[in-house]
Amino acid sequence: MSFSYVSHLYCPKCEAKYSSQAAVQLCSCGSPLLASYDLEELKSSLDRSELAGRTERSLWRYHELLPVERVDHVVTLGEGFTPLLRMPKLGSGMGIPHLLMKDEGITPTGSFKARGAAVGVSKAKELGVRELAMPTNGNAGAAWALYAARAGIRATIVMPADAPEITRKECAAAGARLYLVDGLISDAGKIVARAIAEEGLYDASTLKEPYRIEGKKTMGFEIAEQLNWRLPDVILYPTGGGVGLIGIFKALQELQALGWVQGKLPRLVAVQAEGCAPIVQAWKEKKAESAFWPASSTVAFGINVPKALGDFLVLDAIYRTDGCAVAVDDRTLLREQLRIAGEEGAFVCPEGAAAFAAARLLRSSGWIREEETVVVLNTGSGVKYPNTVQAAPPVLQPGERLTGREGSWLRPEGHAGGQERKAST
Repeated sequence: MSFSYVSHLYCPKCEAKYSSQAAVQLCSCGSPLLASYDLEELKSSLDRSELAGRTERSLWRYHELLPVERVDHVVTLGEGFTPLLRMPKLGSGMGIPHLLMKDEGITPTGSFKARGAAVGVSKAKELGVRELAMPTNGNAGAAWALYAARAGIRATIVMPADAPEITRKECAAAGARLYLVDGLISDAGKIVARAIAEEGLYDASTLKEPYRIEGKKTMGFEIAEQLNWRLPDVILYPTGGGVGLIGIFKALQELQALGWVQGKLPRLVAVQAEGCAPIVQAWKEKKAESAFWPASSTVAFGINVPKALGDFLVLDAIYRTDGCAVAVDDRTLLREQLRIAGEEGAFVCPEGAAAFAAARLLRSSGWIREEETVVVLNTGSGVKYPNTVQAAPPVLQPGERLTGREGSWLRPEGHAGGQERKAST
């Protein structure tokens, strides 16, 4: 049996085909490329029941459905197979008793970006790439820098100057060539594009290489397997570039083709911040693509993407699953972040908090029904965003008695002291 059943790359717009054994970036028409697999051959070689006996507890347990063709090219830090946790207190308060959280905050590098980096860097290694470059809002750059270091590949990373400081330090610690830009990720992208053209670097920007999405789609595989191959009714995903949502949809389609899941696919929900909601606006207007969102701003850095290259794929996934797109304001998502920590003991990232807040809104409107099973993706650890919560506990002197049952805490008002990025005009 083959380690991978990848067959080729294809363009979802013009249907052109490309080899998966060459360093191809975008289609000649400008569209992102997607990986295709020989699912009929795999169907006759692997049954889903065989997965239960595998001892590999990382995303590589699904290696037949990943694009890396030789096991010795795999670059891993143990990413994937994150817990799917029941959230009983939070769900009870929302009126969603079957509320689950897929927690990506405990994966290596502290965010779901490790999935895309693991598979993307592994394939880059297989293709003989020596140096890659990418723009980032923080977490993706940190993940790719660290995985590139493990693979022996040099990384050039450009991020907004006010991206979370810990991600900057992760890149520096990994030995990446790091630059900051006084602007947004779109500004960083222009700088990276020029460097790629001038220096011939491998472009690891979102969806400008076809393999990041393959790592992120494993979230869909895991959700299905962890629910004993019974799909949830709704999956909510914080959406910036949208690769995770596209990947989950791709995973579910592949599982359907293999006959591993039956019935209707979950309704997919793209969650954005009110200060940067191009997908939401396009969905409301029933459009196939989004327009650039000017003057974007939100404390949830990971979803501050004014225009996603794969927006048409995100919207297609929403339309084809009867899903929707929801925007949440910063104050609401920050309050939700504290509520989740206080009720369930999970310190989620602002993006994950936005997805929970969206679930609350959709239940209130009746779009989510009480009996439905709902999975919310928390895409990272709140520890990576220390400025979203500010604490001011009393300082005691040695031997001093406690004067009250509780310390004093500053709850978020507006942006709770959190950083916010606004585009210049």
